Amino acid sequence: MDFTLLHLYPEAMSLYGEYANLSVLSRLLEDLGAEVTLRTVAGGEVPDFSGADLIYMGAGTERTQKAALSWLMPRQKALRQAEEEGALVFFTGNAMELLGTAITDKEGKRFEGLGFASFTTTETDKRVPHDIIARTDFLDTPLVGFMNKCSVTAGAAHPLCSAMDLGAGNEAEGGPEGFFHGNLLATHITGPVLVKNPAFLLFVAKRLYEAKGEAMPPLPAGRPWLDRAERAYQVTLTELSAQIKGT
Repeated sequence: MDFTLLHLYPEAMSLYGEYANLSVLSRLLEDLGAEVTLRTVAGGEVPDFSGADLIYMGAGTERTQKAALSWLMPRQKALRQAEEEGALVFFTGNAMELLGTAITDKEGKRFEGLGFASFTTTETDKRVPHDIIARTDFLDTPLVGFMNKCSVTAGAAHPLCSAMDLGAGNEAEGGPEGFFHGNLLATHITGPVLVKNPAFLLFVAKRLYEAKGEAMPPLPAGRPWLDRAERAYQVTLTELSAQIKGT
């Protein structure tokens, strides 16, 4: 089994070590016996989505986010076609905001989004860095991670997370977060989110196999790195849960 992972603008949009999402995903797929090709697209470069099984973009500053939007907008139709033909489009941090219809900055300037979803984002003067615990309808365990955003995303009809036990959702404290519909998978959660959440990592890998009409192979015995990731997840979840009890 061969997989091609396409990383959009890693120099501009990897603010919280987001490149590690693809590093850990590549390692898992290789442990499962797959051949993995990682392609990167530099800022201003024309991306070629052909053959990509996963198209990824991480978090950036507000300035680099707008630059990434300008680079990607001319390839909007090609990106949509790739998604419709089975590529998983996975955006984290404020890259998620590019998938909506518009972003309005704190000065009131409006930037047209890619229009893959009907949500809109409005930037604010208030930046709120915080840890998170988020529940989904497709994982038995909650997600943990970090957010550092200064925006409100309204109208995400298909949230990734049903509720936040700790932290702010798209529109409100404790509310739904992210976006997940078809082959679009997006969240403001950074950390990086796949490194911090082994169950979510396995879910993404399973989706990639399913897109090829295959079942994900069983995990091989003796995978100490994944065992360590699971132990780290449990420690993080315990520590963040203590924050809830302490409030």
